[in-house]
Amino acid sequence: MKRVRCPKCDQYITFDETRYESGQRLVFQCPQCGKQFAIKMGASKLANTQKEDTKRLNEDLSGCEGDFGSIIVIENVFHYKQVLPLRMGENKIGRYQKGNPINTPIETVDPSVDLLHCSITVSRDKNGKLKYELKDGPSNTGTFVDNEILGDRERRIISDGQLFTIGATSIILRAAEC
Repeated sequence: MKRVRCPKCDQYITFDETRYESGQRLVFQCPQCGKQFAIKMGASKLANTQKEDTKRLNEDLSGCEGDFGSIIVIENVFHYKQVLPLRMGENKIGRYQKGNPINTPIETVDPSVDLLHCSITVSRDKNGKLKYELKDGPSNTGTFVDNEILGDRERRIISDGQLFTIGATSIILRAAEC
């Protein structure tokens, strides 16, 4: 099941996307406000771009050398579940907007997620193991780890399975397996 949001009142309308083909145009009428609007079926441009970037990265780097882990954005009323690959170095995380220079965008309409909310820096420790360092942006609504708010530009080492929250969005870190 997919959800679309009414552009006038933000009411969600749910429909079965398996009944339609990619490229097909659908017209909806909002049951709450009566607004009619249309969508075109297909994957988002951002999702296609992320898939192409990941494919290119995997082709360039073989084995575990190209896997630096990922973050899993947990589904809520603002967005669906998303899995975003991490890169070596600084991964700037924030709300997707055309022209926004971040490199790990989250497709969301959550107003509490800033355009640049936080970052995860992937590096290697002295033993060669990957380490993940979370830093607040600074953001307007804060970045929380274990229900504790990070101070502006405060850094915290996080590990596999760690849950952190930006605005009303919860994210889980999945470390690389090698």
